[in-house]
Amino acid sequence: MQADHFLKVGAHLGEGPCWIDGALWFVDIKGNTVFKVDPETHALSRWATPEHVGWVLPSAHGGLIAGLQSGPHRLDPESGTLTRIAQVHTDLPDNRLNDAAIDAEGRVWFGSMDNLEESQTGVVFVLDKGEVRETAIPAITITNGPAISPCGSWLYHVDTIGRQVFRHAIQADGTAGESELFLDFTTPERDDWGHPDGAICDAEGGIWQGFFGGAAARRFAPDGTLTHEVRFPVSNVTKIALGGPDGRTAYATTARQGLDEAELAAQPQAGDLFTFRVDVPAGAPRSANT
Repeated sequence: MQADHFLKVGAHLGEGPCWIDGALWFVDIKGNTVFKVDPETHALSRWATPEHVGWVLPSAHGGLIAGLQSGPHRLDPESGTLTRIAQVHTDLPDNRLNDAAIDAEGRVWFGSMDNLEESQTGVVFVLDKGEVRETAIPAITITNGPAISPCGSWLYHVDTIGRQVFRHAIQADGTAGESELFLDFTTPERDDWGHPDGAICDAEGGIWQGFFGGAAARRFAPDGTLTHEVRFPVSNVTKIALGGPDGRTAYATTARQGLDEAELAAQPQAGDLFTFRVDVPAGAPRSANT
């Protein structure tokens, strides 16, 4: 399969696509911008943020929850107002938030990372009814994903630098269980796949994984079997969202980050949005309980 170009954006680090109420939302992390795209007209709206912003997700109380560098905030799209919910990593000014997902109980699982991509200071947090707590998942340099299975039982956690994906059972008390290796991209036959980036689950529990530096997105069945591969004309594919009227239209964010002048010249669509169709639709929509 080949992805089709959808919209010119030119994001430095496009990320966090999410289908919310008939529109596609996403961010440019390093561009400090939240975007909304009308899928029919391709009209692009944008909100500037005072810090790097890793993700936006819908709230059951209205508006959005945005993952700014200092912590999760409420975002009112009507006024553009940002209100901090909690602050994290007050002792680590070089850390920022990177990716997030909502579980069946409305908890937001989100990760942090060293913005310099050097230190193992990235951890996974949970935002639950306005309170943030750190999980026991071991710290790494770049946390990614996370993805939640449609049944709500499994958290998939991506170690981008380590090129592995781990699975954790979500316990009844909202904590993460022991780590299990789910996907390993360090093997010789996968050496040219790039680094696993953002991940989501579809309605069957399949995992769509973007590959930074790999010019592809791939779907894996719940048992880890590769089922689909979609190729892109740009290197850095960051994350997929499933949306559209039937939940079977995939939208992919991409990035210009890390590309030199020659690579940017060869990839004029780097940082843009792409689309393709899938067989399995998105799971039921979820909203944050905060």
